[in-house]
Amino acid sequence: MKKIEKISEDAHYTAVDLGDFKDLMEYSLIHPVSQKLIEGKVFLKDITKASGTQISFNSLPPQSEQPYFHIHRKNEETYIILSGSGFFQVDEDCFNIKAGSVIRVAPQGKRGIRNASDETMVYMVVQSKENSLEEHTTADGERIPVIPKWR
Repeated sequence: MKKIEKISEDAHYTAVDLGDFKDLMEYSLIHPVSQKLIEGKVFLKDITKASGTQISFNSLPPQSEQPYFHIHRKNEETYIILSGSGFFQVDEDCFNIKAGSVIRVAPQGKRGIRNASDETMVYMVVQSKENSLEEHTTADGERIPVIPKWR
């Protein structure tokens, strides 16, 4: 089982390296509910000390699917397809997805994913509490004077 490498950390940040996404299948975990071994998945909340989101990187081998559909109680999910192609289903709607597809699913949406391609599908999932974003992008940002150390 591959371990996440911590690059740097201080009071205001944690930086990690997952390595090349083509090696994502080397990560594995025991699913907290089913207690089954899940390969090709890594969660980032704990290792990065995130307090507002859970981000995961996931992979599906060619011609395979997530073995279950699921919902959430409070959290919406945004799926970002990085490689591969296939199908995504929410409730009774099933549609094509490919690298570059982005799908936001409300907590109660019954969701599932299938890789119908001949390459490993890699996708990222961002999970956060529905309706919790009060300020975002430029409304929540403030420019400050800093001289970059990379210069």
